[in-house]
Amino acid sequence: MVNGNWDRRHLLRAGGAFSILGTAAPFALQMAAVGSAASESTPDYKALVCLFMVGGNDANNMLLATDTDSWGRYYATRNIGNEPIALMPVGTPATPVGQVSSLTRRTVAMNMPEAWGGVLPIVPNTVNPVPAGTSASARSFALHPAMSALRPIFNAGRLAAVASIGTLVTPVTKAAYVAKKATLPANLFSHNDQVSTWQSGNVEGAKVGWGGRFADLLAGMNGSNTLFTGISLAGNAVFLAGQSIAQYQITTGNTPALTFTGATAASVFGSSAAPAIISDIVKSSNGANILSADYADLNARSINAAGGLNAAFQGAASLAVPAPTTYTNPSTGVIGQNSLAVQLQSVAKMIAAGPSLGLRRQLFFVSLGGFDNHDYQNDVQPNLLAQVAHALAYFDGVLANIGGLDMRANVTTFTASDFSRTFASNGDGTDHAWGGHHFVMGGAVQGKDIYGQFPTVGLDAGTFYNPDFAGSIMIPRISVDQYGATLGRWFGASDSDLSTIFPNLKNFSSRYLGFI
Repeated sequence: MVNGNWDRRHLLRAGGAFSILGTAAPFALQMAAVGSAASESTPDYKALVCLFMVGGNDANNMLLATDTDSWGRYYATRNIGNEPIALMPVGTPATPVGQVSSLTRRTVAMNMPEAWGGVLPIVPNTVNPVPAGTSASARSFALHPAMSALRPIFNAGRLAAVASIGTLVTPVTKAAYVAKKATLPANLFSHNDQVSTWQSGNVEGAKVGWGGRFADLLAGMNGSNTLFTGISLAGNAVFLAGQSIAQYQITTGNTPALTFTGATAASVFGSSAAPAIISDIVKSSNGANILSADYADLNARSINAAGGLNAAFQGAASLAVPAPTTYTNPSTGVIGQNSLAVQLQSVAKMIAAGPSLGLRRQLFFVSLGGFDNHDYQNDVQPNLLAQVAHALAYFDGVLANIGGLDMRANVTTFTASDFSRTFASNGDGTDHAWGGHHFVMGGAVQGKDIYGQFPTVGLDAGTFYNPDFAGSIMIPRISVDQYGATLGRWFGASDSDLSTIFPNLKNFSSRYLGFI
């Protein structure tokens, strides 16, 4: 809750952080009005979509090294406790529920790895080097069995993995970390602080995110419609907060179609005349108080924005965006709607509406929660990963035909999360850790590859020493700054601008990662 004395400038600045959220907030504030719609197709369109996995995704079970050496240490470490979270090796057939697993000699339930079958092999175009501590002659890799929808996209070259990413100020070695001599991000294992650091470079309370800074730089390409440069489908996100551009928040409600109500209501309390009267009252700037007049102006802009956006959403291209199919929860077998795919449907509708609004640069934020799996990880994470894979596959398919155009090369989607999880199981889950792996998807992505050195896996034991893990925590090799700068350069930010947005870039030998 924000309190205290608000002046005119603060009200104008905060106005853009609100949204039209159906009947819950029919007169939400916005910073700018919708301008004239462009009648022709918009050239040079690009969009960045951040998919945030809230809670800290266990990347160790999402992308895996499957060479014999790595797999042996992985399986020994995670196949423990009351509900082992170790996945089954490549080629293992799914054991029907109720039967006894030949691997574990236990009766299989839906939420057990035996029921899902083996991990899904992927073959990158580029050989990933064998790191220190790993004795294999070559590395091999696989995806979680719940992510089968991603394999065709990876194999088609539109999906890449980026290994061992985390919030970093400067490169960190295991020796420095263990000796407590490393410069580390503040509040490293705190959810709120690491969410904020991933999205802004600063701990909780940060006011500006790196997506918002991209919007500040490039919103001018959208003409008078800068209002729709940064759009969140998942509430207020510091990632999209700029210094001059504020995020526009929209909601999908409980249906796939994006709808706005209130501004164009047919009646209020049974009166067909009431909506227009209420609108006039809310937009009235006749008051003597300057602050109240500005408030009324912002209300008017918000209502006008909703009307303009509604009109764009009635365009043929936007209406042609299909609803997502259902998906199956691998831990329960229940078929249902994927809320993340619904968010991405709304993103696709916005992209389809872009030409009529004269838009050339947009950023979007979507999210899926529930990844804080200290317990019952087998119940929860496979379902979440299935939703991520299903939603990304749906989005890839929709972008292939937006108003008759293949927009996949114009849209880059990337994943992010608070942090990854401990390599060791706590019995039926995992705890807060640091570095993890992520995906980047799009037609401009140099896909079917893993970027960055995939780490040595396993815990120190006997003569085995893992240089990439301190205890059970992966020390990242790649910084969020490098990840973001690579995306920003594709989006159109200059080298000098990226040095300002990501001041820690100077601490790393490579500014850009090459995946796009």
